[in-house]
Amino acid sequence: MNAYIREPVNAFTHLGGAVLSFVALLAMLVKVSVKMPSFAAITAVMLFGIGMMVLYTASAVYHSVVASERVIYFFRKLDHSMIFILIAGTYAPFCLITLHSANGLLLFCLVYATAVCGIVFKMFWFSCPRWLSTAIYITMGWLIVLFFAPLAANLSAGGIMLLVLGGIFYTIGGFIYGTKLKWLEFKHMGHHEIFHVFVLLGSLAHFLSVYCYVI
Repeated sequence: MNAYIREPVNAFTHLGGAVLSFVALLAMLVKVSVKMPSFAAITAVMLFGIGMMVLYTASAVYHSVVASERVIYFFRKLDHSMIFILIAGTYAPFCLITLHSANGLLLFCLVYATAVCGIVFKMFWFSCPRWLSTAIYITMGWLIVLFFAPLAANLSAGGIMLLVLGGIFYTIGGFIYGTKLKWLEFKHMGHHEIFHVFVLLGSLAHFLSVYCYVI
C-alpha cells in the first residue's frame, strides 16, 4: 500500500477512465446535438456518459483513499453500486435511440429497475459471495439478447460487433474478478488490476458502438 494512494494501479487506471469518460460525453453531446437533437437522444448519451463517469470516479476514489476501515467500506459499497449505474447507462442509447419503440422503452425500464434493485441488494447484503454479485452484473449486461432481433434490425453490423465485443470484455473481466485467477498475475498487475483493464476495454468498445453507429 502506498502512503498516499492505497492501490495506485487500480486508482490511476480508473482515474484515466473517468477523464476519458468526460471527453467521451462531450464528444457524444456535440455529435448528437448536430445529427439528432432530440430530447431522447440527448438524454440517452448523457445517461451513458455520466454512467461511465460516476463508475470510474467512484472506483478511482475507492482505490485511492487512505482512511479508516469504515470510510473505505463506504467507498467500496459506492464503487460496487455504481457498476449498476454504468450498465444501465450503457443501455440507454441502444434503448432510446436504436430501438426507439415500445421494445426500447421496455428494455430501458427493465434495466433501470434492475439497477435500482441491484443497488438496494448491495446496500443490504454487501458481503454476498463474490461469484453471486459478479453473476448479477453479467446477467444484467446480457439482457440485451432478449431484444437482439429488433436491435439487429436497427443497428449495423459494425455497431453490433462492437456492442458484443464490449460485452465480451466485461464478461472476461468479471470472470477474472469473480474467480481471482492467480495465473494471470504479474509484477504490479494482479487479478483486480487486470479486471480494471478489461472494464476499460468494454467501455471503449461500447463508446465506439454508440459514437460511430448509434448517433
